[in-house]
Amino acid sequence: MEIQPLLDEIKKIEHGFKHITEAGDTILSGQNLNHFDVAIQFLGDESYQVRMLGTYILGALSAGNTDALKILKTQVSQDQNWRVQEMLAKAFDRYCETIGYEKSLPVIELWLDDRNPNVKRAVIEGLRIWTGRPFFKTNPTLAIQLISRHKADPSEYLRKSVGNALRDIGKKHSDLIDCEIASWDLIDLKINFTYKLVIKG
Repeated sequence: MEIQPLLDEIKKIEHGFKHITEAGDTILSGQNLNHFDVAIQFLGDESYQVRMLGTYILGALSAGNTDALKILKTQVSQDQNWRVQEMLAKAFDRYCETIGYEKSLPVIELWLDDRNPNVKRAVIEGLRIWTGRPFFKTNPTLAIQLISRHKADPSEYLRKSVGNALRDIGKKHSDLIDCEIASWDLIDLKINFTYKLVIKG
């Protein structure tokens, strides 16, 4: 398989994910490639599109490859490009979807406890809309509890995801969201910031 033409094509497109996922699926269909090694090579590329591609491939491999999941958490989360971080969120959801959301709970909690806000955000953003996902669809309170854990995080970037994710859930479970935010200390400016996003029209 000729990989370089694929890379040249995705570098021409600045926005979106479809061209990345299509290139990733093409590479993953190649039987004569070591997909893991290819993905690692892509992560070192100067082009964010190629790093997104590497991230996508690792997400596809992560359910059956603990090293792929580890690299997503420890290396990809350090990438400074926001588009790569968006792909990290999609990669984490791919892992959870493949494993099963309930079975993924220990890993979800582990990532949510990480010190890196990008790791936590990958979970919160990746699983949106949480209550549209299997298991969380029938356990909305647990989803709310897991997300709300970071309502006062120092990272505004993360708190935006928290507020938006809770607002998503509130469209179908307004009573549960109202119950959650009723206990929030709005004197805390960080919590107040998140609160305003939750109740935003």
